[in-house]
Parts: sequence; C-alpha cells; structure tokens
Amino acid sequence: MKRGVTFALGAAIAMQFLLLVGMYVQAQIPLWNGEPIRVKTIPVDPRSLFRGNYARLNYDFSRVKASDLTGSKRLREGEVVYVSLKKSTTGLYVYSAASLKKPTEGVFLKGRIASGNRWRNEQAYRIKYGIEAYFAPKEKALQLERELRDSGIAELMVAPSGQVRLRNVVGHD
Repeated sequence: MKRGVTFALGAAIAMQFLLLVGMYVQAQIPLWNGEPIRVKTIPVDPRSLFRGNYARLNYDFSRVKASDLTGSKRLREGEVVYVSLKKSTTGLYVYSAASLKKPTEGVFLKGRIASGNRWRNEQAYRIKYGIEAYFAPKEKALQLERELRDSGIAELMVAPSGQVRLRNVVGHD
C-alpha cells in the first residue's frame, strides 16, 4: 500500500515539473526560432511601486476596427485574432490587416480580444499580445522614461505561429 502512495506522489510531482517545463518552452519558442521585427511603440506608464520598474507599452495595432475583423458579428473577450504586419518604407512593421483565421504567409501576430468599445466614433477591439509591458532594471527604466517620452522602437521576435515576445525597447534611431 505504501509503495502505491509513493509512486502516485512521485508521478504527481513529475507531472507538475513537466507542466512547468512545457510552459517555459512554449514561452521561449519565439525567442529561439522567431523572426526579429521592429515596431513603433508608445510608452504609457514608466513605473509602478507594486510591479517594479517597467514601461507599459501601446502599439498602433493594439486597437483594431471591428469592421476589419467581423463586419457585424460581435466578438467575445479572449477570442484569438491574427494581426498581419507589413514592412514600411522606414523599415518598421505596421498594421496591414486583421483576421480570425491564421494567415498562411507574411508576418503576423497572434493576440486575444481584451475588450470591445467605441474608438474614434466606431466600434473597435483592444488586442493583447503579451508584449504590453517591458521590465527593466531601475536605471534602464529611468533612462527609457527620458528617451521614450513620445515614442520608441520595440524589438519583437515573432514565431511562424504568430506567437510573439518582446526582446528590447530602444529610442528612435
């Protein structure tokens, strides 16, 4: 009887460990095999006493018109959307299109609907990608606050699946 309990406890611990390793690997995939792209970002909030030194970032493609996604269908919070980006003449990637279906080519980001509201007199959705906060040591966070008063450049790593990770935030070139 004791041997069965020990085995079950060991199996439970091993499963938890494997789950954590899987979560880590999933989060690192864009950094390992992603394509580096650069996008314009607008810092919103440079510091928080509760969360530490970070910059909350906003992107032009964080809000998508409802008409770009669905026409008249109302989307629910948490639904997956794909936002396609194209390279502009400045070398930065900008919004191109949005879809509920995964694109077959080009650079695109996989995000989730965070909320729906009116924006610039039309229905729009706020999309979250997991790249909305950049944590940095205190000195770098203060330097970023000074350099990025109006805007900056976010360096992203985008996996072929659309999964994205924030690699760095820098001032304008």
